[in-house]
Amino acid sequence: MTVLLVLITLLCLLIPVYVYAGYPALLWLATAGRKTTNHRQEDITPSVTLIISCYNEAGVIHEKLENALALDYPADQLTIMAVSDGSDDGTDDIVREFANKGVILIRQEGRLGKTMGLNLALEQITSEITVFSDANAMYAPDAIRKLVRNFADDEVGYVVGAALYTDGDEGASARNENLYWRYELAIKAMESRLHSVVGGDGAIYAIRTRLWEPLQQKDINDFVNPLQIIAQGYRGIFEPEAKCFEETAGDFDREIARKERIVNRSIRGLMRVKAVMNPLKSGVFAWEVISHKLLRWLIPLFLLIGVIGSALLALRGIGFFQLVAVGAGVVLLLAYRGHIDPDKNAMPVWLSVPYYFVMVNLYSVRGILKAMRGETQVTWSSARPTEDREQG
Repeated sequence: MTVLLVLITLLCLLIPVYVYAGYPALLWLATAGRKTTNHRQEDITPSVTLIISCYNEAGVIHEKLENALALDYPADQLTIMAVSDGSDDGTDDIVREFANKGVILIRQEGRLGKTMGLNLALEQITSEITVFSDANAMYAPDAIRKLVRNFADDEVGYVVGAALYTDGDEGASARNENLYWRYELAIKAMESRLHSVVGGDGAIYAIRTRLWEPLQQKDINDFVNPLQIIAQGYRGIFEPEAKCFEETAGDFDREIARKERIVNRSIRGLMRVKAVMNPLKSGVFAWEVISHKLLRWLIPLFLLIGVIGSALLALRGIGFFQLVAVGAGVVLLLAYRGHIDPDKNAMPVWLSVPYYFVMVNLYSVRGILKAMRGETQVTWSSARPTEDREQG
């Protein structure tokens, strides 16, 4: 019985280590020596529609549209479309001010969520390429050129740009999220060199329009849509030179709640396109999506079993598991200390990192449990601290 408990406990402790360190290390080994770009790129200018998803974005939509109109891309090949999910703060009126510059407004009534707004927009798009963006994501002038050059390769179905934070050093929450995101960008680059980057990024990603498949209301579009494209036999490329800039949530509570919503919608989406986890159908991409997404979402479960097992084995006097149990206890105490800190954004790194890690995993569990109960959030409050509203 003790041997079985040891094996189960070790397995549950090793899986998080594999996900956070082993998987990136194996990606690095698998792509070492490979060219950064292993597909065809050309300076092409296909017809493009830039979709900007909005709900009550009066504070940023003017700047976003000015940013879009200033992009270094042939004007006759670029259509700018704002999709408003029932905004009631004057967002639509601001968009209409740009009608004489060719900006198209599509209004969706009834607060149906971002995904349904995109379905509505794609019914009307005839351009070769569609680029998806959020209202607060400001593009570098050459961002669209950098995205579309990758579609010169017929095997490329979607291209994901690099969303960078402008406030990554402003407070403990922003520093933790910025550090985590840079880690993610490194993984995206290696996945792309090996096969395909897992998922898109609602701030900046592009697809071949003809590959779009209408989504269900509960789908998280920038995850399910790329999976559907992989299932059709195409690749997904990460383009680090296609850049946009945005702010972090700036607050631990908002950021952690956002993680819960993402996990809640994404795990359901993965089950809907579960064929991509079959290596016989999607090849090495199956390993990527299981390691990068599925196992990561399940880390809280593995950690819980691993810590409980370590505590039981520690009581039996096994030294290694006594160390693990003590280490887990220290992390939890530090996380609790961070939790009761009245000014979380000013926490030192030795408190903010364990607090961020523990809370993200706890809220991931909440997201998974809600998905299992059939509860999926279609709309939600913006993570940005400057607005108190729902994001489609």
